[in-house]
Amino acid sequence: MTEDIQARGEALVAAAHAGDSEGVRRGTDFFVFGKHIDEGIPYWEQAAAAGDAFAHYTLARYRKIRGDRSAADALYRAVAERHPGSAYGLGVLLREDGDPEAAEWLRRGWEDGRNLDCKIELGKLMAAEGRVEEASAFLMSDTELGDIAVFRWSQLFDSFKAAFDATATGLEAAEADEGGEAAVTAVKSLFALDKHFADYPGLTTEADTLYRRASALSAQAGLYYAMFLTETGGEESWPRARDLLLRAHEDGCDQAAALLGIEHERRGDLAEAERAYLLAVDAGEEPPKWNLAMLCKRLARYDEAEAWFAEFGDDDKDAVQQLARVAALREGGAPTSGEVDFRLLPGLRERAEAGDARAGYEYAAMLNDWRGKNARYLLRWMEPAAEAGDSEAAYDVAELYAALRRFPLRDAWHRRAAEGGDHHSCHHMGWLSEQHRDYQEAERWYVRAADGGPLLNSMLAGKLKAQRAAYAEAEPFLRTAWEEGEGSAYWTEAAGYYGLVLHRLGRSEEAVEPLEEAVDRWEEDVRSRYDRDDLDLLSRMVRPEKVLEEVEAALSA
Repeated sequence: MTEDIQARGEALVAAAHAGDSEGVRRGTDFFVFGKHIDEGIPYWEQAAAAGDAFAHYTLARYRKIRGDRSAADALYRAVAERHPGSAYGLGVLLREDGDPEAAEWLRRGWEDGRNLDCKIELGKLMAAEGRVEEASAFLMSDTELGDIAVFRWSQLFDSFKAAFDATATGLEAAEADEGGEAAVTAVKSLFALDKHFADYPGLTTEADTLYRRASALSAQAGLYYAMFLTETGGEESWPRARDLLLRAHEDGCDQAAALLGIEHERRGDLAEAERAYLLAVDAGEEPPKWNLAMLCKRLARYDEAEAWFAEFGDDDKDAVQQLARVAALREGGAPTSGEVDFRLLPGLRERAEAGDARAGYEYAAMLNDWRGKNARYLLRWMEPAAEAGDSEAAYDVAELYAALRRFPLRDAWHRRAAEGGDHHSCHHMGWLSEQHRDYQEAERWYVRAADGGPLLNSMLAGKLKAQRAAYAEAEPFLRTAWEEGEGSAYWTEAAGYYGLVLHRLGRSEEAVEPLEEAVDRWEEDVRSRYDRDDLDLLSRMVRPEKVLEEVEAALSA
């Protein structure tokens, strides 16, 4: 194989020098589809030096995947004017960095190279700026047979406009009749956009205008407006959202005070949160009693916590369990995972405001509910510690950006955390590399993640090593996953690869037990978790029943 790799690589470089672009593509396919990215990089470098555009494009892709964005930028830029794929790659790279130059390169890739991906990305950029009608019209213009890929994007952007138009029409009628109920009905058309605001932030401008109009007619619509502001707005939006929720409560809207309490609690304003929960309870709402009980427990006000939990009665198993926890904490029991002492929050915030980055991280970590609802608020407290090199903080910042659907920033912070040794981020980088079919890079990340991290990473590292026939390297990782992971979701998969490795290492008798375990549950535990249409994945997956047949034949020979 080494000789074949060398021969293919030299042929690729020779093709580049001869101006044979098809020869470069054929050589590239050998390295990419053969999963030999490490081996291909030196040859792509030589081919790029010889001026081949496709080598620039391929090398840029893997530089980007492996974290060297500046090198990727330079490689794409060198040939983007004559290679539409590189214009697209450069445009996407710049768009991820928030650089307005992205639109220029995407437009060039479409107008000069008819690259359909460039056209789609340009349409998405327009929509992200709120220009949805223009985006849809652009995508459907100058189309040819085979350009059907643009249609679903055009449909999506048309649906945005339809939601705005339906709301505007409904509000016009509601304003004419001063109808609060009609305003609420009208504004509900905007709910379909909730999942799109993160990807298309320009939509929030028109949505804000419509929500504001509806809130002038109805306190209930104002409650929806407040929820919109807390999920899409920044710090400057909070006073308006708070006032809208208070007004909604005063107008008798259910859940308004409870939502206000939740938002205060997420922000660390515990006294205000308690007042809001009490307003909700005084209005006859039952669920906020649980919020009050948990808040009192976290503040070590155990008598009050017990009184609130007792409101739910002996038949409520969760309340009974919490009463037992309160009793244990009263006796000096240690907090369990997830239990925090909110009494520490004021001191941590004071230290954070004085410049203590770690205190800021600990403050935000206490408030983080992992559902992303307070991600915007928490970032400013967490990022200083992450910037200072705290890998734990960097991981949490990455997760906050994930909640905000800011995926380039998510991946950038995971890389920083992984380079600092965070096992969870190492796992993420392995997963990300796998998504790009860069299996050698994925393997390296999983190996790092396995060093003291969760056993899943041992299985993943061993699996990738086994798939490239590095059986001796794979054996200790898979043995660990097999011996220590019984009962886990990945144990059957570990068994299949461990059996393969043992057989290939000449230890066929030892391979029987894990292979039998794998065969028994492979369809249910493994195949069901993977995409059956992913032919690349299926071609690389071990078939434990076949390996077991080989083992049995070898043992009976």
